[in-house]
Amino acid sequence: MTLSHDQIWSAIDGLAERHDLTPSGLARRAGLDPTSFNKSKRLSADGRQRWPSTESIAKVLEATGASVEQFMGLLRPGSTPLGMPDGAFPPQAGSIPLLGFAQAGAGGFFDDGGFPAGQGWDVVELPAQKAGVYALEVQGDSMMPLYRDGDVLIVEPGAQVRRNDRVVVKTREGEVMAKVLLRQSPKSIELLSLNPAHPNRSIELVDVEWMARIIWASQ
Repeated sequence: MTLSHDQIWSAIDGLAERHDLTPSGLARRAGLDPTSFNKSKRLSADGRQRWPSTESIAKVLEATGASVEQFMGLLRPGSTPLGMPDGAFPPQAGSIPLLGFAQAGAGGFFDDGGFPAGQGWDVVELPAQKAGVYALEVQGDSMMPLYRDGDVLIVEPGAQVRRNDRVVVKTREGEVMAKVLLRQSPKSIELLSLNPAHPNRSIELVDVEWMARIIWASQ
C-alpha cells in the first residue's frame, strides 16, 4: 500500500473527529505542540509537503487508545471518518442499524471487532452523527432502573473504553449484557450490574468477544 501525503493527514483528521477533537485538540492530548497538526503546518513556505513524524503518530495512538490497525483503516481509500471496516452495515443518512438485545447474542450480526455486519438489522432514526455506531433495543427488566424495556442504546464499537463507562459486552458464549466497567486488568474485566437485583460480573478477557461503549440512550 503506497501512502500519500493527503491520506496520512486525512487519517489524523479522522482520528481527531472520532474523539470529538480538533486537530489542535488531538495534538494537545498527545502532548505535542497544539499547532503540530494545523493545516498551515502541512506544507512548508516553499510549498513542499510536510509529513507527521512516526513519533507524533505513536503519541497520538497512545493518547487516544487507537490501534495501529484502526489508524491503517483510516488510510484505506473510501473509508469512513471512523474507519468502519469493510463489510460492515453501510451507514445511512439519518438512520443507524438497530437490533434487539435478545437477537444480539446470536451469530452473524457482528464482525470480530463488534461492528454491525450481515443481514437482519432494522434501522432507526436517531441523532447519531458518527459512522459505525449502532443501536440496541432493551428487552425485559434486567437493566432497570437505569434502562427500561424498549429503551434504545447507541453503541460505538472501537471507541476507547474507560473505567466507569457504560458498556455492552458480548462473551464468546453469545451472552450480551449492558454493564458499567469497574476495572480492566491484563487478564479480566470487572462489571457492575445496572440492576441491583443482578450480580456483578468478572469475566476473563479470553472469554470476551468484544466490548463497546454506550454513548447515548433514548429514554
